[in-house]
Amino acid sequence: QAQLVESGGGLVQAGGSLRLSCAASGRIFRLNVMAWYRQAPGKQRDLVAAITRDVSTNYADSVKGRFTISRDNAKNTVYLQMNSLKPEDTAVYYCTAGVVLYSGSYYDYWGQGTQVTVSS
Repeated sequence: QAQLVESGGGLVQAGGSLRLSCAASGRIFRLNVMAWYRQAPGKQRDLVAAITRDVSTNYADSVKGRFTISRDNAKNTVYLQMNSLKPEDTAVYYCTAGVVLYSGSYYDYWGQGTQVTVSS
């Protein structure tokens, strides 16, 4: 009924930048909160940043001042601009969204994940 597809991951040197995108598609009436999580090997999945429909944002302390989350409601897309990347930012990054479908149902959807690797 809906799906999220991430893109923009890759390999970058420490200090570099990457921009992740996550596009939602399907029978979507409205997207509520959209967020990025990340999971490093052997660790739990943690919140990186979140953004509400009225663009109120929240960040993990570890990325404040380096990462910026934004969204384009017309394109059903959320972005994560990552600057000053560090090796400890290496993880699989997942986007998630609260989706209201045209049927009136509400679900939390997740993307398949995109790998970000930061070399030292």
